Amino acid sequence: MKKLTNRQNEVLSFIRNYLNKHKYPPTIREIAGNFSISVKGAYDHVKALEKKEKIRCNINRSRAIELIGADTEEEEFITIPIIGNVAAGTPLFAEENQEGTVKLPATSLRKGKHFALQVKGDSMQDAGIIDGDLAIFLHQNTADNGNIVVAMVNEAVTLKRFFKEKNRVKLKAENPVYPPIYTQNIQILGKLEYIFRQYE
Repeated sequence: MKKLTNRQNEVLSFIRNYLNKHKYPPTIREIAGNFSISVKGAYDHVKALEKKEKIRCNINRSRAIELIGADTEEEEFITIPIIGNVAAGTPLFAEENQEGTVKLPATSLRKGKHFALQVKGDSMQDAGIIDGDLAIFLHQNTADNGNIVVAMVNEAVTLKRFFKEKNRVKLKAENPVYPPIYTQNIQILGKLEYIFRQYE
């Protein structure tokens, strides 16, 4: 049987996390909304997961997605800390910074240390990142031009798109209301890997 694609792993993780939080599965429409894709696109991902025997579902009924037990038991999960406000001088993963955890399948993550942050504000809305999203980052201190990073600038943590210029760094918001930040004093904390969005 073919391995899951990255997107299928993300959809499976979303279904699992939704089930853990709400004790019932998401609808196709909620899956579509989480990933900013069409309902048809979400339906196709769900059918692919069913074909690969990761879930069972009855598309004719709402909230009728079930995880197949063997998959839940066999799959290795990684617990990722959800980091709160990161103060200057406090190590990123210090216990006092943690506000909870989220579990994701190891197969859906790149090798390395990961952490999550709750997105606050609308500065990255044009990149599809909105207030309340849970952002998953790969912990690293470098970035390529165009990467979305979380960085420490002047003792404040910010989520922006990274560009290296001749003698400085530009951190660009994805909302025209916010001007770019130009700085020479920056500490990159991580590179954005995934966005998760919960619907009530």
